[in-house]
Amino acid sequence: MRSFRQYLLLFSKGLAMGAADVVPGVSGGTIAFVSGIYIELIDTIKSLNLQALRVLKSQGIAAAWRHINGNFLVVLLSGILTSLFSLAVVMQYLLVEHPLPLWSFFVGLIAGSVIYLLRQYHLMRWPELLLFVIGIVIAWAVSVAPSVQLEGTLVTMFFAGCIALCAMILPGISGSFILMLLGLYPVFIGAIADVQVDILLVFGLGGIIGLSMFSRLLSWMLAHYESLVIAMMCGFLVGSLNIIWPWKQVLESVVSNSGKTIVLSAQNLWPSQYTELVGMDAQTAMSVTAMLVGLILVLGLEYVGSRNQDSTL
Repeated sequence: MRSFRQYLLLFSKGLAMGAADVVPGVSGGTIAFVSGIYIELIDTIKSLNLQALRVLKSQGIAAAWRHINGNFLVVLLSGILTSLFSLAVVMQYLLVEHPLPLWSFFVGLIAGSVIYLLRQYHLMRWPELLLFVIGIVIAWAVSVAPSVQLEGTLVTMFFAGCIALCAMILPGISGSFILMLLGLYPVFIGAIADVQVDILLVFGLGGIIGLSMFSRLLSWMLAHYESLVIAMMCGFLVGSLNIIWPWKQVLESVVSNSGKTIVLSAQNLWPSQYTELVGMDAQTAMSVTAMLVGLILVLGLEYVGSRNQDSTL
């Protein structure tokens, strides 16, 4: 049984997950992973099944609530939804007005995540190293995949929800970035900002169905091959740095129906190259500071998580 302080910390982790999921290229699953709630999250999602209905029928509401880890689920989802609806507009503003420090902050988060994972797991066997490399390749391939432009119909948003929410719980694979590759990110973020209930409900329904199936597979893999799964996830994190590197030169872009510019391809640059080729201030000092803040934040979450684990022993 968690204390009020632990539930407050869990809510704050939900806030962080929601903020991460708003930004293309950053995964809420990464935040769950580095904050120590990832396996519990996967097991909780997996528990939302027909067995829960059987427990409800035979043992009552209280038993069914415990079966689905209801307190954990409600508090975490409250944090995620609070963050999504309160930070969507803020993130849109930061992406337009201060993109370099924002992306740098998330680079720091990813770097801190890799450090955290390397401190927790010793991945030295050749199958683990192989899967680590495969994870890097997969995340890199996703990052350079060509974008498409799909129409934001309800049917399309349903299947987009299936794919994006499954990606959302994988560290290093961003559900928002998947939406960008599908050309549906402006539709999704606009639906949040404008509270378009029909699109959000269909997207959420698709996500629930996709998660219910994917979480079972992922939970089984973590139970039987934890170190191998962790190795691949570490690779996802490293490969995802190609997506969120702040200093980029846009090579190809399109303007969506909503008037927003969507980048189809870009190349990474060093800050000095960015100033020379793009002709804009690289904001090096501010961006490096933002990276350090992201790095310290993840390591701070690790420290708090380890303290909480020690206090429960």
